[in-house]
Amino acid sequence: MTDDPVTVERKFGSLSEYSIQVNRWILKPIGAWPSSNSTTNREKFMSWILNVICWCFSLFTIIPGVLNILLEKEDLYLKLKMFGPLSHWCVGGFNYAVLLLRQGDIHYCIKHIRTDWKTITRLEDQRIMLKNAKLGRYIACFCAAFMHGSVFCTCLVLGAFKRTIEVRNETILVYTLPCPAYKLPVQTNPGHDIILGTQFLSAFIATSSAAGAFSLATVFASHALGQLNIMVTWINEFVNQHSKDQNSNARANKIGVIVEHHLRALSLIARIERIMSPICFMEMFKCMLGMGMPSYYILAEWSEHNIQNIAAYVMIIISMTCNIFLVCYIGEIIMEKCKKIGDMVYMADWHHLPDQDIINLIMIISRSSMEVKITAGKIIDMSVLTFANIVKTVFAYLNMLCQTTMT
Repeated sequence: MTDDPVTVERKFGSLSEYSIQVNRWILKPIGAWPSSNSTTNREKFMSWILNVICWCFSLFTIIPGVLNILLEKEDLYLKLKMFGPLSHWCVGGFNYAVLLLRQGDIHYCIKHIRTDWKTITRLEDQRIMLKNAKLGRYIACFCAAFMHGSVFCTCLVLGAFKRTIEVRNETILVYTLPCPAYKLPVQTNPGHDIILGTQFLSAFIATSSAAGAFSLATVFASHALGQLNIMVTWINEFVNQHSKDQNSNARANKIGVIVEHHLRALSLIARIERIMSPICFMEMFKCMLGMGMPSYYILAEWSEHNIQNIAAYVMIIISMTCNIFLVCYIGEIIMEKCKKIGDMVYMADWHHLPDQDIINLIMIISRSSMEVKITAGKIIDMSVLTFANIVKTVFAYLNMLCQTTMT
């Protein structure tokens, strides 16, 4: 893909469409794409139908799974083995609900991106925005493809093949499910196929909810970083051109545009935090389970040498690790970039500027000194340090779990 904005605009219709197209692809099939003034009544009705269908499929998997854990399974290991997959559906349902409840904030961010693409018309600035939009688009595509691929392969391995068990010294083959159901006819071929099909669909919905949330965070954060990069360029030009432009009114207008642009970028980051805070909170615990429980399953089943199950567990661990690292890295980059704005202004040749311009730049430094963070439930800051703490916590709980159940 070329970095020429004219070529991209000709191919996609608009530059803003290039930025948000992947988000629409992921969210529209599950009815989570926010409506706008141009949305027709037919499209709103279809979204409502999709919402009802998605909730029905999700609850058809979640409710029997919960009942199975509470009422049917007595062995502790079997309960733990079910709890890992069930958490994926439960957290997926929570993410889906958050996406539906936060549609107003998502629409605000989308409108914000479209306005920025219309407002910023200088070719050099558009190239900076396009570079960040391309990065966000590629990461969102990779994240969605990897998540869907790993979940599909895991469901296929755990649900499409029979498993050998011993009952009263007899070896028999039985059907399994990715998420065992409560008192449903899974041993008959039609019943198993129907339930497995519904679990595949519900897994697609849960994964699309998580992938949609991560793609929104990636695309929105990439756009915000692009705006901050443009602001750095503008500040450097403002400082370096002080001797060429002696018109105080023109300089006041320039610094006013820079300050307003800074506040717009911060407002977008604040909306990203509002959307992602509850999702990050639940995803953090889901990823901790997704990293810890499959590791426990591998240790517990290593003696059986079941390559299919072990491969599925390894894919889950890799997927969950990538997911939580992605969110933590986004939070780290946003926090560091916002701090860098103030540092960059301070390191510029501000001492050559008039007193009024220095005062205006001090406002930017003061605003940049306030920490801007992506948090998990307003409790935990999403950063690389948080990712390291999550990994250490996973290994600590894995060690405790092994000592409790394997001794």
